[in-house]
Amino acid sequence: MEDKFKAAIDHNIILEGRKVLRMSGVKDVDSFDEQTVVTFTNMGELTIRGENIHVSKLNTETGELSLEGEFYALYYSDSTKQNGGFFSKIFR
Repeated sequence: MEDKFKAAIDHNIILEGRKVLRMSGVKDVDSFDEQTVVTFTNMGELTIRGENIHVSKLNTETGELSLEGEFYALYYSDSTKQNGGFFSKIFR
């Protein structure tokens, strides 16, 4: 039942002046350091890159995450829709 609750939370991102990043719909944080944060959201895996990144708030029950730092890139990789690599295309 907990997973259904987390899946119902909308995924939103608010970036304020490239210094503060607020997110909702976060299921889990896979890893983080001062340059990279990898999260799992309702929309897929989200990687955030920058400098001096610090987690100011994390609540996986409500799906909220707040980060501070200098943000350069945000990109998604949808792990549920894997097209496969080179060998999977050859051996179809």
